[in-house]
Amino acid sequence: MPNTSPRKELSLKWLEVFRICATKGSLQAAAEETGLSISTVSHHLSNLEENLGVKLFDHGRRPMLVTPTGRAFLRKIEGALHDIRTAKAEASAGGLENASYLRIGIVDDFDSYIAPNLAVYLSNIMPQCDFSYQTDWSHAILRMLRNRELDLGVVAYASENMFDLQDYPFLRDPFVIVTPKQQNYDPAELILGKSNLSFLRFSSNLFVGRQVDMHLRRLNLSLPNRFECANSNTLMAMVAAGSGWTITTALHYSHGTQFQDDVVLHRFPGKGFSRTMAVVSTPDSSRAVVAHVRAKMCELLESRTLPGMHERFPWLKDSFTLIE
Repeated sequence: MPNTSPRKELSLKWLEVFRICATKGSLQAAAEETGLSISTVSHHLSNLEENLGVKLFDHGRRPMLVTPTGRAFLRKIEGALHDIRTAKAEASAGGLENASYLRIGIVDDFDSYIAPNLAVYLSNIMPQCDFSYQTDWSHAILRMLRNRELDLGVVAYASENMFDLQDYPFLRDPFVIVTPKQQNYDPAELILGKSNLSFLRFSSNLFVGRQVDMHLRRLNLSLPNRFECANSNTLMAMVAAGSGWTITTALHYSHGTQFQDDVVLHRFPGKGFSRTMAVVSTPDSSRAVVAHVRAKMCELLESRTLPGMHERFPWLKDSFTLIE
């Protein structure tokens, strides 16, 4: 006799589990991302296939492969799942005073003044919200966003790598040269390697270090690699001590106030370059929260950082700027 038992209602959880498995090709990956056991993930997939009456995966293959029917189904549901996640996020944080949980990562470039003030501001406008708030390098924050360990981040970034995230640029931060104050140095001669003063560089595993290296290669320049560092203040301290010169950014210089009396800031000679700072979020994050974070970052920079730098170095007015 045919099965006359009522069909189970299609579950959103089944669809989310299917999307992750189809995208990553692994039950284990789906289990890690959802916090479910592998057996529960498998059970959800079986329920979905039974409900639809089709095979979404070739279960005889390892690693598991999505069937043509499964690929077509994935294309149909991805947009709908994104809209549902976005709607849930907007509903939970649409009234900021009722938002309950927010995970933020902020690049340590802003750690001295702006990040603490941002934290105070958010706690005031979102009084019911539990915050997870941390500083890290840009590449680490982007990785956590992609792994859904954070909701939004404030980072330096390359827009071409944002295909799976939403980016909202707010600051153009030009690269500059910093030299010791004890002697006059010509930046053009420094980048050509025509000086005995050592080049002190950012670590190549950092986005800022890679950007400097890429620009030097574009200019067909090669500088000896005597010292690498992941911390801008350490580089500034070594320059102030006369140990070498560095390529850094205007924002980094502005935060190294304790070393500024012993160093000289120079415009990068020839073709200049800059990095972009942005608020970056997962596609399903609340746009209202993102807008508040971006607006506050602009306000803090405009009231504290930019005026002083523009007054001391008028040549920065057109390059060290907010992005409207």
